[in-house]
Amino acid sequence: MATINCDMGEGYGPWRIGDDVALMPLIDLANVACGFHAGDPSWMRATVRLAKRHGVAVGAHPSLPDRQGFGRREMAMGREELADALIYQIGALAGMLRAEGMALHHIKPHGALYGMAARLDPVAQAVCDAADVFGVPILGMPGTLHESVYPTRGHRFVAEFYADLDYADGGGLIITREHAPVDPALAAERCARALTSGLAASLGGVDVVVGRDSICLHSDTPNAVEVALAVRGVVR
Repeated sequence: MATINCDMGEGYGPWRIGDDVALMPLIDLANVACGFHAGDPSWMRATVRLAKRHGVAVGAHPSLPDRQGFGRREMAMGREELADALIYQIGALAGMLRAEGMALHHIKPHGALYGMAARLDPVAQAVCDAADVFGVPILGMPGTLHESVYPTRGHRFVAEFYADLDYADGGGLIITREHAPVDPALAAERCARALTSGLAASLGGVDVVVGRDSICLHSDTPNAVEVALAVRGVVR
């Protein structure tokens, strides 16, 4: 059965992004920001506690070191430097989980890092170098290096479909710096099709292959709660 995962804990200090309190009961997996694009120690622990209260599994959502760009800008980093940055972030969240009696469930690279790992072998290998330390599944996109590299390196690959992002004709995601509102009914309809056929229509009307293991939502989508409620009606 498919799960619903959501990027969460993306506030910083007094600034809040997304309604994590309302979203958490509607999801199965929380991808928690680890400080490089959003989040801080207190946000991490508070999000872990919220997930624990609702029986939601927690994974790390590490990023390139790009707080100003919210991790949605590409950066040139060597494999070892990138792996070190990922281990640093994931280790911080693992510590917060341990403090609350929970275990790390998965890893899901954030934003530009996710896209780079889909097409650049050194980046995909760096993600695996970090995952080797923690031994948990990695979320990603089918038909990319996520699907070919992660299992080859011995990691379970969890294939995703994005309910609140558009797909390009080549099958890649169209990632914007800020997410626009999404029609909840359309998002639910797209999810239903993705789960039954493994296909979704791109912006150009081309059917592209998508994942069926987990449905991804973003807490910074303006109407994320309404979208999550609609998608929850499809993913039982």
